[in-house]
Amino acid sequence: MHFTYPATIKDDGEGNFLVTFRDIPFAATEGKTVDEALTEAQDCLETAIASCVKDKQDIPTPSKLKKGDYPIRLPAQTAAKTALYIAIKKSGLSNSELARRLGTDEKEIRRMVDPWHPTKLPRIEMALSVLGFHLSVSMESAA
Repeated sequence: MHFTYPATIKDDGEGNFLVTFRDIPFAATEGKTVDEALTEAQDCLETAIASCVKDKQDIPTPSKLKKGDYPIRLPAQTAAKTALYIAIKKSGLSNSELARRLGTDEKEIRRMVDPWHPTKLPRIEMALSVLGFHLSVSMESAA
């Protein structure tokens, strides 16, 4: 799963640019310029996904980009943690059972999926592996 969500930016007629996500209807933000709106959009997306994790909700699947959309990517750390959260849900395992399989405490599993808690990437990769997944990283041109 890729964690790039399409966003639309519209002039609100009052000097701001409104950003919305069709896949995440409760996420919206704005900026004084398009560049500021895009910067705010990434923070808004990260907060919306973190909210889904915190509330134990499903993570919306990003739809394909359409003409005029802006691709907004989750930061890499948040994407890795979100992938782990999704894998745990798909597996049907409890955090306690995953912790047992990793030889750790259940609190560590909760921290591993907490978007605001720093977790070392190899630990996330290990947990994904136990769940039958692997993490893939790619690099794309920013232009």
